[in-house]
Amino acid sequence: MAMTQRRQVTAVILGAVMLWAMPGMAAPNGNSFRTRLSVVPIDIGMQATVAGQGAVTATLSGNKLTAEVAANDPERMQGLMHRRMMPEHKGMLFVFTTVGQHAMWMKNTFIPLSVAFIDSDGIITNIEDMKPHTLDTHPAVKPVRYALEMNLGWFAKRGIKAGSKIEGLEKAPAPR
Repeated sequence: MAMTQRRQVTAVILGAVMLWAMPGMAAPNGNSFRTRLSVVPIDIGMQATVAGQGAVTATLSGNKLTAEVAANDPERMQGLMHRRMMPEHKGMLFVFTTVGQHAMWMKNTFIPLSVAFIDSDGIITNIEDMKPHTLDTHPAVKPVRYALEMNLGWFAKRGIKAGSKIEGLEKAPAPR
């Protein structure tokens, strides 16, 4: 079988397994749900969206990024679970239905991540580093509307800290 055909078969098989075996999970401490988007990992480092609102392009301290959007409960509960890698300037933007002190966790997540909690004005309130496969909760320090997950250290490597503003969030779909 040709390499391209093997990759396509891998994507189809992994997609079917994920759709069958991926129930939503709630955070064990009662904080807002750790959210996840339904995606199919493909062995060439790309991903195909199975459900969701697509992606939004944003800029943060001069750094352009593309984030898949998780705007409803099933997408937020699925998030980045079961992915094995994520390209450097890609991430996931969680759009919450209410402004609040949301928290994230890493159950069934293979990729070490950093999460920036972002208020309704696009200002980062805090950034937390998260270890894979843990149930530790990582909360926002203030009420937020969004959370942006990127590869571990992405924000620090670029000198992005609390108080930085992200441009482009207005393009994200409304939460549902």
